[in-house]
Amino acid sequence: MKRNGLKGWLYLLPAIIFLGLFMVYPLIDVVIYSLEEGYNFASSSYYGIGSYNFSYVLHDPYFMQAVKNTFVLVIITVPISTLLALLVSLGLNSIRKLKELFETIYFLPYVTNTLAVGLVFMILFKKTAYSDGLINLLINFLGFSSIDFIEGPYWAKMLVMSIYTIWVVLPFKILILTSALASVDQQYYRAAKIDGASKFKIFTHITLPMIAPMLFYLIITGFIGAFKAYSDVVAIFGTNLNAAGMNTIVGYVYDMLYGASGGYPSYASAAALVLFAIVLTITCINLLLTSRKA
Repeated sequence: MKRNGLKGWLYLLPAIIFLGLFMVYPLIDVVIYSLEEGYNFASSSYYGIGSYNFSYVLHDPYFMQAVKNTFVLVIITVPISTLLALLVSLGLNSIRKLKELFETIYFLPYVTNTLAVGLVFMILFKKTAYSDGLINLLINFLGFSSIDFIEGPYWAKMLVMSIYTIWVVLPFKILILTSALASVDQQYYRAAKIDGASKFKIFTHITLPMIAPMLFYLIITGFIGAFKAYSDVVAIFGTNLNAAGMNTIVGYVYDMLYGASGGYPSYASAAALVLFAIVLTITCINLLLTSRKA
């Protein structure tokens, strides 16, 4: 028995080493950086240990703007993208002809480079000296005036970012929900039809409970993914996100490390741990809600 246990640990050893080097050690290093006050990047020196870095980050207006942007993005995109994915998946599940073709078409955005997609969105919405962009042409056709979605009001920029995020995450959610719907035992549907149940009751009493674990999984991963948004925002609004008022928490961490105001790993580490605490809290709340409903 002991020999088998030792053999199992030997199989796990490569994974343990990998996780230790690339996950556990960096996390410990981030915690240490976040507590070092007055850290000098050039000399790798600091003058004390404390919570000043967290205080600085939480009072930095750029960080608070990034937190606001991230939360707005999460609140808008996660429920809308999940609902749209559910509706599309139900539609795909109800058709037979060309089902595989439609599934492939819906999945294409997922394998497309996010920066390339972001540039396309920027071209669609950006006003230039020669054109107001395709979206503004449609707005003008409907009788409304043009809107500067890239350098204009905050709500317009957030609208572009929300539409982009929903469009990017939709294929993965559709794939997961389509697979979940296909795995539901058809006997339940046949029995419900024999009993004369309506389509709405079939959906609420059979389909929804059966795919509920996948829905909760998509909601949790959706929250985590939305909180990590950065490259998408850069593709649309450029690298100076603070000036555009569209920075995210991950973007703030990157700026503190490598941006124009970079060279402050202590501030970046503190911001990263704040992000970790936010994501962990929301994930735990989702898991508690999931366990209660189960």
